[in-house]
Amino acid sequence: MSFELPPLPYAQDALEPLMSARTLSFHYGKHHAGYVAKLNAAIEGTPNADKSLEEIIMSAEGGLFNNAAQVWNHTFFWNCLKPNGGGEPTGDLAAAITRDFGSFDAFKKEFAATAGGQFGSGWGWLVLDGGKLKVVSTANADLPMKHGQVALFTVDVWEHAYYLDHQNARPSFIETVLGKLANWDFVAENFKRANSAAS
Repeated sequence: MSFELPPLPYAQDALEPLMSARTLSFHYGKHHAGYVAKLNAAIEGTPNADKSLEEIIMSAEGGLFNNAAQVWNHTFFWNCLKPNGGGEPTGDLAAAITRDFGSFDAFKKEFAATAGGQFGSGWGWLVLDGGKLKVVSTANADLPMKHGQVALFTVDVWEHAYYLDHQNARPSFIETVLGKLANWDFVAENFKRANSAAS
């Protein structure tokens, strides 16, 4: 089988002016689409053609891993955003953030510092690790599932994610996502699903 570029969960201009349609056209339409195309070319006619994306990620190395992981990472990232997002989570997720970080503001501060401090290209993540929420960063295409963690939320800190809108101001981009674009409903669903799977 071959993988398809999944549709965005909103129109390309739906996040404006916080994330421009021009950024989405390059980031989704060129970068994400490119990873899908390279992944399909790499698995064609091989045993990997019959594997799920997650199976490829967990077994592959090198270029095959990079393209498979970036397909997964980007699909996940788009769902972490929504028009008129931001604010604060509620319910069990909010309680867990307060439990493990002290407060939502403390979580945001740690997330911004960790994602903003990732050297070079990579990702900032909120993960569930052994029943506890943690903030981590990964380089390049690396992702939490490779480390036994469950991804709940991410921000892409590769330069192509923000350069057209924020130039080199990565902290401004991270602040915009956390404060005005984050889809906490999606994060809460990930948290609920991870807890159900663990129980």
